Amino acid sequence: CDRAGLVDFGELLLRSHELWLHKPHILAHYQDRFSNILVDEFQDTNNIQYAWLRMLTGDRGNLMIVGDDDQSIYGWRGAQVANIQRFLTDYKGSKTIKLEQNYRSSSNILNAANALIVNNSERMGKELWTEDNEGDPISLYAAFNEVDEARFVIGRIKEWQDQGGSLSDCAILYRSNAQSRVLEDALLQEQLAYRIYGGHRFFDRLEVKDAMAYMRLKNNRDDDAAFERIVNKPTRGIGERALSLLRDASREQGSTLWQAAIYLLDNNLIAGRAASSIRKFVELITELDNDVADLALHEQIDHVVLYSGLKSMYQLEKGEKAQSRIENLEELVSAARSFQIPDDSEEMSELSAFLAFAVLESAEGQADEFEDAVQLMTLHSAKGLEFPVVFMVGVEEGMFPSQQSTEEAGRMEEERRLCYVGITRAMKKLYISYAESRRLYGKEMNHRPSRFIREIPEQYIEEIRLKTQIRQPTQFGRFSAGAEKMSFESTGYQLGQRVLHAKFGEGIVMNYEGSGPQCRIQIEFDQLGSKWLVVSYARLQAL
Repeated sequence: CDRAGLVDFGELLLRSHELWLHKPHILAHYQDRFSNILVDEFQDTNNIQYAWLRMLTGDRGNLMIVGDDDQSIYGWRGAQVANIQRFLTDYKGSKTIKLEQNYRSSSNILNAANALIVNNSERMGKELWTEDNEGDPISLYAAFNEVDEARFVIGRIKEWQDQGGSLSDCAILYRSNAQSRVLEDALLQEQLAYRIYGGHRFFDRLEVKDAMAYMRLKNNRDDDAAFERIVNKPTRGIGERALSLLRDASREQGSTLWQAAIYLLDNNLIAGRAASSIRKFVELITELDNDVADLALHEQIDHVVLYSGLKSMYQLEKGEKAQSRIENLEELVSAARSFQIPDDSEEMSELSAFLAFAVLESAEGQADEFEDAVQLMTLHSAKGLEFPVVFMVGVEEGMFPSQQSTEEAGRMEEERRLCYVGITRAMKKLYISYAESRRLYGKEMNHRPSRFIREIPEQYIEEIRLKTQIRQPTQFGRFSAGAEKMSFESTGYQLGQRVLHAKFGEGIVMNYEGSGPQCRIQIEFDQLGSKWLVVSYARLQAL
């Protein structure tokens, strides 16, 4: 940066602070020039910003701050909620004005938010109220799995639409970007327009496109677009000069880039580090193809993501964004596990059908800016926004609050503030949902309802229950969550039936996905809890 004469925003603050520290006359100039200062969103300030303001105001300046300590949700990028308390300590005689009247949400929603956030200890304390009416209670839905949760959300959105409401009135909020995939698929199947606020659709995300490019090249060596995308990702020493040689050879030979690489290597027309790097890339793709030949589709993608180096590349980057990219790669594995070849693609291999599906998903595109569409976004992206109808999904232990927050000091209170932000986005109606079983990040996980749900008094919550305890989620196109009843019964099992497994003991059949020998059934075992098993491998005995 020094050689290029460039500084980022953080360094601008740091260098000006150092300048004022060592040049008092320059500091005095700016203190005279800016004698009255107002700072908004003060809860999001970091240490250097606070020190910078402290120096600029000095002993004479007037400083007014506006902030909400209950909405401090950016600790992972350096924000210090304690700066609000520091302000009161450092600026003796300062006056606090609490803005507690709310003009957005109904009193039920505000009362729930107040009851939640009071569980945080490090806060100044305030209680939101409104002159608006009580409003509807918060609706709580316990989904069977993530597809059932998506079905429920889409069903309520369609009800809202049927009653004359707009799609753009509805927002779906989730803790992790990876959670959007199942929701996107459900919306597409129901032909409901949607928009990812502040982000991309699942199959358009950079890391997902990278992983799919590896799969495309493995499946078809003539795919030049896939070749160019991943030939140097992760970085393997194949620079622009080597790529130019490949492109030139491809044009001269009338061949693909893959064929050009083989030609240059076989005829020793490329040497040095470039030759070594290209040879290693060719060997990598060939080895990956051989390694996964006999694996299931989701296992193929999992193997390629790991051994291509994509996953370790993002692990080295660290930070919240890198973690989100890793989660999306793991969710791609979940997508492959759930995928079923559509009837019109039965002659294709499973990988070819999945690649074709991803292209179609991506091609559909997001809704236009002014098109009536459901809004999908992370809870962090929702800050500052408001919607008549809000769905907060995945409110489960290990999801929200996140697993990391249970392991790091101070993170749990920030997760609770994030939940507070989510609740207070709702103007008229708030739905909260959790899934008892969730397939996410390539794994099947059983979750308990989030502690945040338990912290909301029952008087503000209305539980939505189906007529029967055993629920069969509906089918969402190519990502199937439940087959027709006749197809399932052809396996020899029925919902509610008791069965015996040689290793896991006795249990009850609770749910199913797919049909025929590859049908997966969920069994609630007496001793071990819930597990999903493939019928053809489980060797269950009906009791």
